[in-house]
This record gives sequence, C-alpha cells and structure tokens, in this order.
Amino acid sequence: MMSSKRIEAFALLTLLLLMVLACISETTMAENPPLPEGAARVVVETSLGNFIIGLHEEQSPVTVTNFLSYVNTQHFDRTVFHRVIPGFMIQGGGFVHQGNQFVRNEVRPPIILESNNGLKNYRGAVSMARTQMPNSASDQFFINLDHNQFLDSSDIESGYAVFGVVLEGMDVVDAIAAVDTHRIPPFPEPATPVEDVLILSVRFQR
Repeated sequence: MMSSKRIEAFALLTLLLLMVLACISETTMAENPPLPEGAARVVVETSLGNFIIGLHEEQSPVTVTNFLSYVNTQHFDRTVFHRVIPGFMIQGGGFVHQGNQFVRNEVRPPIILESNNGLKNYRGAVSMARTQMPNSASDQFFINLDHNQFLDSSDIESGYAVFGVVLEGMDVVDAIAAVDTHRIPPFPEPATPVEDVLILSVRFQR
C-alpha cells in the first residue's frame, strides 16, 4: 500500500499536471497573429450597433483588396445579415431586402481562395463566404462566433479564407447572433432574422 505521504505527493503532482494542462489548453486557444501597426480597419455600422474589423492584408492580399473594393463603392450599404446561426456564425453583405424580396446585389468576378494562409476560423475571425466551388467568393462575408475548426484549410478540406478580425464590438456581433430567426425564401434554412439586421455602412476608420 502507498503511504499517506506518497498519496499526498501523488495528489499534488496530479494537481500540478492538471494546472499545466489547463495552461496549455489556454495557449492552444490562441488567436490569429496580431495585426501589424497601421493595418487597415473598417467600421461596420449596423442597426444593432457598430463593430470594427481589422484586415489581414499580408496573409490575404487578394481577399482584402476585393473586400475593400466593395467598401469603396459602398456596396455593403443597406445590405442585411441574412444568415444568423447562434454558436456558429453571422453572414451578410450580399442581399438587400426590398419589399417582400431579398435582392442579390451585383458582384464582381469571384476571387481565388486564400484559405491556406495560416489564419484560423477562431471566434471573431472574419471570413469569405462561398459556394462549394473553392474559387467562388465575391461579396458575402461571415463572422465566426466560435472556433469553427471544420472551416479551416487542411489536407482534405479547402477551407474558408480568413481575412479579418473583429477588434471592437464583439458584443454587437453576439447581439446580432441572438435575434429571432425564421425560414423565408430564397434561403433554405430557418436562419434569416425576423426583423432585418441592416449593415448601414462600412467605412474606413479614420
């Protein structure tokens, strides 16, 4: 049988090991690399409040250039967050709600997929939406509400390209994620807000 001192020592060692594992776990939940000083930022004004997105220009040059081209032409103004799934993501930027219809905005040619850039779909990461075709992203983007690891690029999955991060206003993103939703054509999921959540504007932060 183990002596009481050995039992105490074993218990202490176990406790220390658990503390180390907890620290490692916190480390592995790290965010993407910080943005460099002077990185481009945009302010997203919505009907539920504002948030700020910083852009990963170095890792996602094509995607950021594409996104900013839409910003510069005020493409996102009055579009809606049409897909809201708590615990997963909120998606918008591509549709305007006119009367009883959701009208698709005109878009530029799709861009190449930059998902293999070292950036992960962590909570707060901003990524490009696309179809099942890898090089099909245009104007729609989404904000991750959790670490959606299955969206990251891997040896067997193309993944979804992260190009930005919410720097301020994640509480606004969470508020959008909490709205009531329903199913309404042309969308196949019961994930469209009952009351429109508008993107009023997206502008460079001065």
